Amino acid sequence: MFVTPAYAEEAAPAAAGDHAAQGETHAGTEVPAEGGHGGNTFPPFDPATFSSQLFWLVITFGLFYIFLKKVVMPRLGGILEVRSNRIAQDLDQAAKLKSEADAAVAAYEQELAEAKANANTIGQKSRDEAKAEAETARKSVEAGLEKKLAEAEERITAIKTSAMKDVGSIAETTASAILESLVGKADKAEVAAAVKAAR
Repeated sequence: MFVTPAYAEEAAPAAAGDHAAQGETHAGTEVPAEGGHGGNTFPPFDPATFSSQLFWLVITFGLFYIFLKKVVMPRLGGILEVRSNRIAQDLDQAAKLKSEADAAVAAYEQELAEAKANANTIGQKSRDEAKAEAETARKSVEAGLEKKLAEAEERITAIKTSAMKDVGSIAETTASAILESLVGKADKAEVAAAVKAAR
């Protein structure tokens, strides 16, 4: 129980007489003498204890600083270093994957360009081969047609020659028959000469 200074001053004479009579004192109820420390001073604010308080403050702060420096800061530094290394590794991995992706895209584009070039080459080669085959087939057909045309011309010439031979004899026979029917008798030599002259 706290005792206010005013109450303590009022109760001091009576309490002193009672205490003297009873011969005992209770802790916490005594009022200090005027020459001692005032009853209203909080011990940490007591100027007489400042030096010891500062001493223990320095020791406590020093121990706390050493604890931070030796225990906490290395752990924090280790955590930061691990995270930094992990981030650096992740960035390196990302850069590696990006370079691999860029290389894959470049390889794909190169293969696509080569495929297009090969397709154009194959197409041109196929066109050239088809053209060469068509030209060969055309020449073969033309040669066959020329051969057939030559054979047909030979047959026509033979037929014409044969027909011309037959025409001469038919003309001679016909002319002889006409002359015999008109004149009565025809000379075969004269008829042959006349037919030859008419040709």
